[in-house]
Amino acid sequence: MPQPVAADKTALSVGEIARRCDIPVSTVHFYEAEGLIRSWRNNGNHRRYSRHVLRRIAVIKVAQRTGITLREIKQALAVLPADSAPTAAQWQAMSRQWQALLQQKIADLNLLQQQLDSCIGCGCLSLADCPLRNPGDCRAESLDM
Repeated sequence: MPQPVAADKTALSVGEIARRCDIPVSTVHFYEAEGLIRSWRNNGNHRRYSRHVLRRIAVIKVAQRTGITLREIKQALAVLPADSAPTAAQWQAMSRQWQALLQQKIADLNLLQQQLDSCIGCGCLSLADCPLRNPGDCRAESLDM
């Protein structure tokens, strides 16, 4: 657990983190429960966060907007120091790592779009052969038995 900083003068409460990041307090708690951010308890047993958590949450929000899963975000953040904000170089490394994932998602969406275009008019008369409902006729084996 990170230690309190300078008598809490630079630490932020959960409400301050939520307000500055424009997210609900419950989301801050969720990110912490998922191991994406860390806090500590002050003498009054209130959660306190270092200011670098603001940057980490910004990275999380940007990654989520691009379709990166929380699991993938956690993996990327796990290699960073937990007690500091990601540097520009670390952000570039994360974004390069995520570009391949995004390219695959784009390719998958393009394929889905093409399949939808060819599907219009069929009326889903053949659920067993439908490339959207039954890709590659994967259920044929269970039907043949």
